[in-house]
Amino acid sequence: MTIASSALHPPGSTAARCSRVYGVLLRDIYTLRRNPPLVVEIIFWPTMELIIWGCVSLFLQAHQVPTVIAGLLGAVVLWQMACRPQGDLARSFLEDVWARNLLNVYVTPVATTEYLIGLVLSGAIRIAAGVTLLASLAYLLFGFGVFTIGPALVPYVVLLTVMAWALGTFAIAMVVRFGQSAQAFAWLLAFAFQPFSAVFYPLDVLPGPVQAIAHLVPASYVFENMRAVLAGATPPWTGLATAAVLDAAYVAGALLCLHRALRHARSSGRLSRFG
Repeated sequence: MTIASSALHPPGSTAARCSRVYGVLLRDIYTLRRNPPLVVEIIFWPTMELIIWGCVSLFLQAHQVPTVIAGLLGAVVLWQMACRPQGDLARSFLEDVWARNLLNVYVTPVATTEYLIGLVLSGAIRIAAGVTLLASLAYLLFGFGVFTIGPALVPYVVLLTVMAWALGTFAIAMVVRFGQSAQAFAWLLAFAFQPFSAVFYPLDVLPGPVQAIAHLVPASYVFENMRAVLAGATPPWTGLATAAVLDAAYVAGALLCLHRALRHARSSGRLSRFG
């Protein structure tokens, strides 16, 4: 099915909605297939980060700090779940802006939620491929298997990915509201949260006021939990439940910002200027 075939179904039906989402997904897959430099970029940066931190881990291993080693390599792999989906979601939207195609998208029957779902699904495919590659390299080069984390790996991935999608949606809202001058949000937002996410260090090393901010970031609970699990402790599920509540708040806030940004863009005529 494609967007065109959705005309065969009532516009509000589930089949029509799925058809429109599939159309967005198929478009992004075609774009990726015809853009080899983008494929290289998706693979290059996470791989380089893994190699750099893997070498740091080998240095630490020589000084007999094995728990830190596993924590660093696990953090590198899991951080991609908080960083890459946000950047990929925002980049997919910006490609429509750069190609002056955004107005064309909004004159089609595709609803904003369907458009976002299509972008999320295409990003999920890229992330799944990238993280599989990273996990394989971590095992082959440094002997670290992500599955040593255990069953908690599944909620970690889900919680980090949902947070990333919320941040990506917020970045899109900023571009819609303020124009292309705000596209820096697409590249900086996840990294702005990194110091408060306790990716490579425990929360207790942060100053008191910074810790208070970190407790409002879902990723901080995930990485604290991961270090506890790798150290042999029972997973503190309460922290993950808190992260899930924060994720829900992030998603709701991001969607609200996008809704208001679109309303302002339509009323001010900014949306038409994207095309």
